[in-house]
Amino acid sequence: MDDELKKAIEKLREKKSIALSGGGKEEILKQHKKGRLTARERINRLLDLGSFVEIGMLGAMKEEAKHDIYGDGIVVGYGKIEGRKVCIFAQDKTVWEGTFGQVHRLKMTNIMDKARKIGVPMICLWDSAGGRLEKDTYINPSSYSTFKRFIINSGVIPQISAILGPCAGNAAYGPALTDFVFFVDGSGFAFATGPKGTKEELGEDIDMEALGGAKVHCQLSGLGDRRFKSEDECFDAIRKLLSYLPSNNERLPQRIEGSDDPPRINEELLDIVPSDSKKPYDMLKLIKAIVDNRDFFEIKPEFAKNIITGFARLNGYSVGIVANQPLFLAGSLDIDASDKLARFLRFADCFNIPLIMLVDTTGYLPGSKQEHGGILRHGAKVPYAIAEAHVPKIAVLIRKAYGGAKPAMGIDKDLGVDVVYAWPIAESAVMGARATVKVLFKNELKEAKDPERFINEKIKEFKEAATAYPMAYSTFIDDIIEPAETRDILIKTLESILSERKKIKSSTHGNIPL
Repeated sequence: MDDELKKAIEKLREKKSIALSGGGKEEILKQHKKGRLTARERINRLLDLGSFVEIGMLGAMKEEAKHDIYGDGIVVGYGKIEGRKVCIFAQDKTVWEGTFGQVHRLKMTNIMDKARKIGVPMICLWDSAGGRLEKDTYINPSSYSTFKRFIINSGVIPQISAILGPCAGNAAYGPALTDFVFFVDGSGFAFATGPKGTKEELGEDIDMEALGGAKVHCQLSGLGDRRFKSEDECFDAIRKLLSYLPSNNERLPQRIEGSDDPPRINEELLDIVPSDSKKPYDMLKLIKAIVDNRDFFEIKPEFAKNIITGFARLNGYSVGIVANQPLFLAGSLDIDASDKLARFLRFADCFNIPLIMLVDTTGYLPGSKQEHGGILRHGAKVPYAIAEAHVPKIAVLIRKAYGGAKPAMGIDKDLGVDVVYAWPIAESAVMGARATVKVLFKNELKEAKDPERFINEKIKEFKEAATAYPMAYSTFIDDIIEPAETRDILIKTLESILSERKKIKSSTHGNIPL
């Protein structure tokens, strides 16, 4: 090796060593004192050991490079999770507070373009104060539009965000355009305008937690899909979520055969659901009794609790499960539940994930608050999403389904649901029996000597007419099944549909935020 080459290598090593230190020891110490990891530490914790290949390590504005400040507040590259390739970026809070400068944007958009080009998931680790305010770093955002990349990648590759520090402006809107958003409690925050701006503009005095903390977004705003106690828990969840998803919209999710017995007849189901349709029960228990190894990865568990969405496996096949939750609002569909449900259905359709619908609902939630808030507009998104979806769809009417919530929950083969089953205790009608009787026999009730007895007799008549048997006679449903055989029949039906659909039909839509 000649001297010039030796010097060149030494110079490169020196610059890369500086780049690897981010904003320096003091800035790294600040990050650690807040209980947060640095960008590269996060990437190394999330990805398979030694798999990360960094791109653009020495990226910097001209003036920054003169002072040996590299990276422009973001680390990007690709690596593997459980052996599968992913692209990733992690904002580096130790350099320029992780704000968006020209090179920062360019690095981010480049790695997103690469993810789409090679067809792999995009992992986004956010920790940024938003757009950089220094005038010498101002650029036209449209030149390197991160928003555009999230949008054109939507429905093509899975996009997963983790909010790990305070994020404002671009760093908050960006995650909202991705498919899933995870938060770390007490550390991750997101807001369009932070507490200082809110105080300045509105005079409202509010702290970060109350304005845009993990609890706020997971319970109230609906932005957050899950929240975790630590970054490591968050990274474990990202790895698990990816296990249910294909790398892109032209592939099927990987089948993972477990140790569970495929044709398991589960007598436990007989004790979970009371036959009295007014009595609540926990639908999560039913789901876990049906799926492989009782393993269910719930999405948005704290938001719109009257509807359940999440991923599981049936005989190793990845499935999306949607179900009413009788413990909350009797499993009815309200505005938030409709948005939550429709978005999940559309995501599953984007990525070839079969849908299992477990139905027990009183219908759409009534009342002026819902009507004025747009329940018709929001509620219509659900049957639209079902009809639009090309993936296998199987519905099981567990106990009841009334009104417009029947098609919204898949009890309507005309919307494209492949197979509809019902338990023997199931009932379905335009509305509940008691309400129907009071509407239809309003005048008779006034004249009845014993109104309550009259109501009960008519309710009995209507319940008999609304059982699963008339639906089976008319082939509105495909079969009435025993509760204990639900898992067995779901597996056999799913495998039958999958065997008939040899060719993957890529979806023609993205996953618009709803």
